[in-house]
Amino acid sequence: MPSSHAAGTAEQTPWTGPGSSGSPDAADQDALLVRAIKQSPLLINIFSHDGTLVYANDAVCSQYGITRDQIDDEAIGKYNVLEDESILLIEPARDLQRAFQGETVHCTDVKIPPEVLATRYRELDDDMEAIYQDIMNFPLTDSEGQVIYVVGVQVVKKVYRGRLEIERAKRYIEEHWRDDFSLLRTAQVSGLSRTHFSRLFKKNAGMTPHRYYVDIKIKRIKAFLADPNLSVSQAFSACGVQYHGHSARVFKERTGLSPSQYRKSLGQA
Repeated sequence: MPSSHAAGTAEQTPWTGPGSSGSPDAADQDALLVRAIKQSPLLINIFSHDGTLVYANDAVCSQYGITRDQIDDEAIGKYNVLEDESILLIEPARDLQRAFQGETVHCTDVKIPPEVLATRYRELDDDMEAIYQDIMNFPLTDSEGQVIYVVGVQVVKKVYRGRLEIERAKRYIEEHWRDDFSLLRTAQVSGLSRTHFSRLFKKNAGMTPHRYYVDIKIKRIKAFLADPNLSVSQAFSACGVQYHGHSARVFKERTGLSPSQYRKSLGQA
């Protein structure tokens, strides 16, 4: 009976590329597995039996904003997950040892704070506040059942950067710029504690919340000073600020000009 394929024509299978034939040999399968791990969208770390990091795939570099050279220089062969005290900040880490004893361990909704990541990868996206992950650690064993490696697979569920909270605070300040500034009230609007809010605001905005508030005040005052029908005192008053030595000094510190000089720079007497 004639073959359904022309003689000499190899069928392409999911395992082979054009021009290949049959199933892959052991070497091809190994190469395929290496490529799958390297290019997997899941975060994959591999540790030796003593806890030393020996491999991290491309998704790890991408997620944490670090280069392959950085991770090779700073973490591979140097970082040891079993000696990392900061891991104790992660509640399910108490089960980590079980994976090195031969068990497969699943943890869900694990919060990874930045101080833990910074221990492993020294250069991180400094806007990152925390990462929530599902984690599975499982052992690789030799022919005698002894653990030789532990593979950690992480599924990132949420990256918390704090930007929404800071944007909410900015909007509040911009809408209440005539009011007296209250750090407590602004932090409450953001949903954060005062200490956390102040630190996160400066990290995201590059200035303190009060400086942001004052800059908006100055911008509004400059707009009112452009109105020739208002005196300097009236321009300040329209912004909820009394015109006196201190407020004039703050204006000059921010703009480099006194209120009168600023008005003259606009071509007004």
